[in-house]
Amino acid sequence: MKLFRWLWLALTLGLLANGFRVAMFVVPPDKDQGDIARIFYYHFPSWCGMSLFFAINLGASITYLALRNKTQINAQIWALKADSLALATAEMGVVFCTIGMVTGSIWARPVWGIWWTWDARLTSITVLWLIYVAYLLLRQFASGPQMQTLAAVMSIFAYIDVPIVYMSTRWWRTQHPGPVIGNGKLDASMWPAVWWNLAGWLAWGIFVVSLRYAAEQRHKLAEQRAALQSLEAA
Repeated sequence: MKLFRWLWLALTLGLLANGFRVAMFVVPPDKDQGDIARIFYYHFPSWCGMSLFFAINLGASITYLALRNKTQINAQIWALKADSLALATAEMGVVFCTIGMVTGSIWARPVWGIWWTWDARLTSITVLWLIYVAYLLLRQFASGPQMQTLAAVMSIFAYIDVPIVYMSTRWWRTQHPGPVIGNGKLDASMWPAVWWNLAGWLAWGIFVVSLRYAAEQRHKLAEQRAALQSLEAA
């Protein structure tokens, strides 16, 4: 497993390095926005990473709710694994969401003349970020099965905002540009930078999630051993 992680890390660093090279030195500047448009190659992968890891968090949370009250040992093991995965992916989703908000603001300053505006897209993404930060705070400052159940329910509620964020530029008139990917607005010369950086940043996210998942599993096992030792001592 350690060897696989080292190989995955090497692959990730290679993808990120080549993605940077292609985005900064191979792809030409945008004809209207110039070099500032290069931030799109990091802005777009961050939203993809956020969507992916929040979706995994949703699936893991539902799995935990479905298995938490099962009496079978295997079900309990899988419930704990699902809960650990939910925490790790929520953390990674918040990181990607933060990167997306920051890179968007950096782009907006020279293009819009402002860092931020409370249109439908930016308001809905802020609400999404706040809900998942609240989810992580709950997990940080509370403990026990009741906290895990409440957190799982909260993650389901939080994910409702993800499709709202995605559809906001279609449902409402916003300052934010409309969809670029999938509607022919992206020039063919830009796609290599998009794909390399998307692969690199998703690989990085998967690597970090694997580390956090393993750490959380070790923490849960240590808690179980401590609880068993307390019972035996009593």
